[in-house]
Amino acid sequence: MKEPQNAPPVAVVIGAGDATGGAIARRFARGGYTAVVTRRHQEALIPLTKTITAEGGQAHGFGCDARDENAMIELFRHVEEQIGEVEVVVFNIGANVHFSITETTERVYRKVWEMAALAGFLTGREAARVMVPRNKGTIIFTGATASLRGSSGFSAFAGAKFALRALAQSMARELGPKGIHVAHPIIDGAIDTDFIRENFPDKYAQKGQDGILNPEHIAEQYWQIHCQPRDSWTHELDLRPWMETF
Repeated sequence: MKEPQNAPPVAVVIGAGDATGGAIARRFARGGYTAVVTRRHQEALIPLTKTITAEGGQAHGFGCDARDENAMIELFRHVEEQIGEVEVVVFNIGANVHFSITETTERVYRKVWEMAALAGFLTGREAARVMVPRNKGTIIFTGATASLRGSSGFSAFAGAKFALRALAQSMARELGPKGIHVAHPIIDGAIDTDFIRENFPDKYAQKGQDGILNPEHIAEQYWQIHCQPRDSWTHELDLRPWMETF
């Protein structure tokens, strides 16, 4: 069964959490895209898909392990055949952990790499496979401070994020001439999430001074990246609160 005729274009958000990923999905839904959102467990997506529908958009939620090659192949096949043409893909899986190097186990290092690097590769490859024949599309990989420098205690996270940044650069050089915009925004600072509020109250207290990132504002920047004309494409930009140090 092929996708319905005249179906809206699709924006796929891999790692559509309660903050940034969800805000990105909602922004693209407001822009006329069908939002296809994924997390490990489908039930965790119910509030997000209900919100998008209540706001007048279209959304589909799928439980999917982005580290599983067959699962990612099947996800993109299903979307293309049953929902619509994939025009935007956002890879937004976090995987941030903090361990001293002597306490970092092989299991931790491997799992973080799988989540932030291997899953990014599988997402990017499947996105490219459906976009290249159409010579258009946008692929966005969410970066972090650890994409640029490895801080104490972040050997696993920084290693994985460095790898993801390299993937984004290679894909941009290969796919740009084929009409596909690959971007790597770097989120440099704390984001307004329940995790920051509960675990870093001093940092969260800076919210009243615009000292932490608003997920809705991050989402707007992703939308603007997608809307850029080809002669003015951004590959990498950093988003940080005004008080965050460089």
